[in-house]
Amino acid sequence: MTNSTPTFTPYQKFVIAILAVTQFTIVLDFMVLNPLLPFISKDMSITPKQFSWVVSAYAFSAGASGLLSSFIADRFDRKRLFVVFYIGFIVGTLFCGLASTYHQLLAARTVAGIFGGVIGSTAAAIITDVFAFEQRGRVMGFFQMAFASSQVLGLPIGLALANQWGWNSTFLAIVGLCIPILLAIVFMLRPIDSHLSLQRSSSAGVHMARVATDRRYLQVFLATTLLATGGFMLMPFGAAFAVGNLGLTMEQLPLIYFVTGLCSMAAGPLVGKLADRLGAYKVFVVGSLITIISVLIYTNLGITPVWAVTLLSAVMMSAVGSRMITASALTSAVPDPADRGGFHGHQLQRGAGVRRYRSGGCGHDCGGTSGRVLGKLSPARHGGSCGDGHYGGAAFLCEQGG
Repeated sequence: MTNSTPTFTPYQKFVIAILAVTQFTIVLDFMVLNPLLPFISKDMSITPKQFSWVVSAYAFSAGASGLLSSFIADRFDRKRLFVVFYIGFIVGTLFCGLASTYHQLLAARTVAGIFGGVIGSTAAAIITDVFAFEQRGRVMGFFQMAFASSQVLGLPIGLALANQWGWNSTFLAIVGLCIPILLAIVFMLRPIDSHLSLQRSSSAGVHMARVATDRRYLQVFLATTLLATGGFMLMPFGAAFAVGNLGLTMEQLPLIYFVTGLCSMAAGPLVGKLADRLGAYKVFVVGSLITIISVLIYTNLGITPVWAVTLLSAVMMSAVGSRMITASALTSAVPDPADRGGFHGHQLQRGAGVRRYRSGGCGHDCGGTSGRVLGKLSPARHGGSCGDGHYGGAAFLCEQGG
């Protein structure tokens, strides 16, 4: 515990900002696809099952590339890897915007996943290299804001663009946002290569095997998997539960998502500041207790007024986010400097793997039971048809899960 926390230098503030906005574009690119389901399916005349493969293509390619990239994550300057991966992501997203057929879109999402899926772990390694442990709570708080910001700001804007100029314009707008970010990374981010002089093995395979079998690291990987599982188990079914169990309407869901996102955005930096000031472990324990209590209350609710659901959802999701922020700060102290790239690659792939599994499953649900359940509760209120008239519910369910 410390009574004062180190302040950030101007360059460190730049690093925080550039990593946060980069993560925002990655998360937005992944999340925006599901709400675009009605537009894409109508334009390309694809089935819900085909669309589920478009969603899963990103998830599977990101998982595979994230694991493979951990072999080289500590072998190169982290800035150079970051630039290469981000360029690949931009190219993949550009191809999404230019796609005119199902197979073109499927290939484009695969390319975007291959490169976009590894940026988060590279960013985490950069954070660990650039910032002292006493600063990482605040950094992680701002970094995690990308998820809430994409929900509050990115999705409404993306859908507005799709309504005005077609679904392709949403991906092209993301590319337009990425270009100045890429230029700032190339010309303003300093090389991050101090770890290169610490490498103990000339073989990437030997290095990765050591990281993957280190007992300390394995404990972190297991804890990360459990944390992610607890956080993402409820999300894909949030819309279905709210409509079917809590008695809400589909029209009320956007308000709940918006308020929840705003609260999560505000809570992230606050949680990070408290973690650096009071100790990340103490804040983690408090956040976990609030999460347990709020989840128990939420999952046992019956018909509930929208204001109560909104309030409880905001508290619950902010608490879930606080666990991830403080856990990220705590586990950043575990790896040796020479292992940080491979360590974060393994760690984030386990956490993201759970999220991708849930969202990938959600993608398949768009053509299956979950989409139909919501469709029957509120048939096609949000435009388009899934082939059986149940578009609106499927889109909202997938949005929450992404």
